[in-house]
Amino acid sequence: MSIKETIEFFKNLLKETSTKNEIKVYQSFISILLDLGNKDLTEGQISRIEEKIKTMNLKSSPKNKRKYFNKKLTVFKQFLKDEFSLIIKGYYTSLGVSLGMVLGMCFGVIIGVITGAFGNSVRLALWSALGMIIGLTIGLIIGRNKDIASEKLNRILK
Repeated sequence: MSIKETIEFFKNLLKETSTKNEIKVYQSFISILLDLGNKDLTEGQISRIEEKIKTMNLKSSPKNKRKYFNKKLTVFKQFLKDEFSLIIKGYYTSLGVSLGMVLGMCFGVIIGVITGAFGNSVRLALWSALGMIIGLTIGLIIGRNKDIASEKLNRILK
């Protein structure tokens, strides 16, 4: 199935449904496929993408369409990331924020324990919250900068 045929396939599915979650999944597929058309891809790269689309078996009739196509969307995004270093807009920002929060909270708890706040749950909670906020901020800055660098390299799918 070609990229254009796949876009038409999802546009038809979009017309058939009224479920918000299904609509989001179909629109995500359409958006990614349209954005791939705007990239400067070689014939070999396009054929690899179309082969992947064929192997995903999109034309089957699952009982739970949203769940089925959401899994296929995740697989497709991972394929694009692994094979072509193409990522979805905000990928590194969300990754940086989540990692920053977790690591910041861990460091906040460690600092709280070192400063003797272990017996005082309020002080420990303050240290962990402070660590989480600092980690979130650092992760946001690093992730955003990485997203900007990827956008300059034309590696972002919208």
